[in-house]
Amino acid sequence: MKEASNQLNRIDRHILRILQEDGRITYAELARQVGLTTTPCIERVKRLERQGYIRSYTALVNPELLDAGLIVFVQIRLNRTSKDSFERFKNAVNQLPEVQECYLVSGNFDYLIKARVADMSAYREFLGETLLTVPGVQESTSIVVMEAVRETLTIPIPYR
Repeated sequence: MKEASNQLNRIDRHILRILQEDGRITYAELARQVGLTTTPCIERVKRLERQGYIRSYTALVNPELLDAGLIVFVQIRLNRTSKDSFERFKNAVNQLPEVQECYLVSGNFDYLIKARVADMSAYREFLGETLLTVPGVQESTSIVVMEAVRETLTIPIPYR
């Protein structure tokens, strides 16, 4: 994808930076901030969407107000006796609403999961009654977040 990002000009990059900060900005205001008129700005945004630079738009909600204030990272090691254990695990974990992120990783475990739940009691239930029952899970290690110091979805976009 590095080559693709080099195809973006200065204005495209500026549009992406602004939209990451405020996805609800009007086209008129976006155009003003990047130094274009509205129609060419809209065309650029639509092109960035078509080319896959902009995947979607979303609202960031307050997890504390929605009983999802506890963040837990879970390291998962799979039982590799079945050759489809990775695929079965991926399919199962994609059905769990508590799981915000899941990564296949290198190292001493196979997957790293970021989950959000209401509290420690909810996490114990999620772990024991849901996550550890997923096919192929052999072992887990939990890391409970005491304070979220920085949490962002923003991707750094070079100015070049």
